Amino acid sequence: MLLVPAAQFVMGACASRCSALVDSLDLEDTTVWFSSHVAAGTNLTFPGNHPTCTRASQVVDVDICRVSMLTTTGPTSNTSIEVWLPANWTGRFLSTGNGGTGGCIQYEDINYAVSRGFAAVGTNNGHNGTIGEPFLNNPGVIEDFAYRALHLGVVLGKQGFKEAQDFPEDFDGIVAGAPAFAFTNLTSWSGSFFTKTGPPGSPTFLTTEQWNAVWQNILVQCDGLDGQVDGILEDPDLCQYRPEALICGANTTGTCLTGTQAQTVRAVFSDLHGIDGSLVYPRMQPSPQLGLLLGGRPFPYTNDWFRNVVYNDSNWDAATLGPADYAAAAKQNPFNIATWEGDLSGVRDRGARILHYHGLQDPIISSDNSARYYNHVSRTMGLTSAALDEFYRYFRISGLNHCAGGPGATFIGNRAVAVAGDEPERNVLSAIVRWVEEDIAPDHILGTAYINGTKTAGVNFERKHCKYPARNVYRSGDPKLADSWACV
Repeated sequence: MLLVPAAQFVMGACASRCSALVDSLDLEDTTVWFSSHVAAGTNLTFPGNHPTCTRASQVVDVDICRVSMLTTTGPTSNTSIEVWLPANWTGRFLSTGNGGTGGCIQYEDINYAVSRGFAAVGTNNGHNGTIGEPFLNNPGVIEDFAYRALHLGVVLGKQGFKEAQDFPEDFDGIVAGAPAFAFTNLTSWSGSFFTKTGPPGSPTFLTTEQWNAVWQNILVQCDGLDGQVDGILEDPDLCQYRPEALICGANTTGTCLTGTQAQTVRAVFSDLHGIDGSLVYPRMQPSPQLGLLLGGRPFPYTNDWFRNVVYNDSNWDAATLGPADYAAAAKQNPFNIATWEGDLSGVRDRGARILHYHGLQDPIISSDNSARYYNHVSRTMGLTSAALDEFYRYFRISGLNHCAGGPGATFIGNRAVAVAGDEPERNVLSAIVRWVEEDIAPDHILGTAYINGTKTAGVNFERKHCKYPARNVYRSGDPKLADSWACV
């Protein structure tokens, strides 16, 4: 449905033709609010955005036709959609996504796409703002969030795998970063950290200073396992961290731990299990975990989901979260939002491609779950890694936080602010295009780290991020050079 305007608005179309789209488009159950030509360099503002949508403005890099519309999906639900059509259209189409409980059009991602010649679309996932209240007693909004809004035009992260599992005919290529699949169990896992740490002042709680000390101690115990001491864990799976090394003993300081706090650390870096002992969600990988999960507060996305979806009770208390709640959320699984189907034969059979990546220093979604899903697909389909390589490849990005930032070589082209170059070897968007159009698959992703994270300061180091199940190991030579490392 959303490819219609892209087909009409060919390269070189004039502004008047763009303006006419508002009257000429006839899309089912859809109201077209406006279509307007936007010149390169224009700073668009979004005064109607929900306060939780942090993007107040966006500078447009190329000339576009901007189309805004609203699709009615049910009696009490609808989805806001924006389509940007670049004058330099290459014939390609890209759909962007959201994170968490997000209901915010990602304008920066749409702009990145059109700057590369893609016609691009984004939606609000069927509700406005990164909030859960619209879900309360409204199955239509939940259904939009689970799949309908993304089927209209969203493909990224969990949403990308939802497309791959349920609608494999929609896209030729999918780039999925830090996916939130096993979604219902992920919300339980995210909420479990508050029950482990307790609020500030609890015997189980660690201060920011103590968590910093834990991270430094993790590096002492595990950093050299990849052959180089550089503040980056190339494979956190090799790290079996022992927090008891920080127990205070006779001399208490602000950075040592009590025995109770050491147990908290062990709980944080351990798998989460349910009532019957079965795995709910894998452990948080050992890395600097200073963020939303360990601050001694309920995780907002967990609060949103359990209050407004699982129990329809806005007074539900996150401090009471336990195994019975994990089971209730998993059993409910509205509209199969869990996104955990292991059969990707629909993708394979039509010749589509999936490039999946995950930062190994992600403080919000455990990278261990990405490996778990990859192996789930392998078992379900009865395929070796060599066979999966034909259509599905997973890359672990060392030193990358949740989709952006971190001490590693994190510039991989997954976002406009993380582009080191357009070559397929160093840009995941270019890589999926080449894989789809030329059948040249990526064997690694070349990441770049800049001095102080600033491109103008120059390159600090580069590193090849390996295709799973291989891991990166230092061999010899200058460790700042990618060829000094090998995928083994």
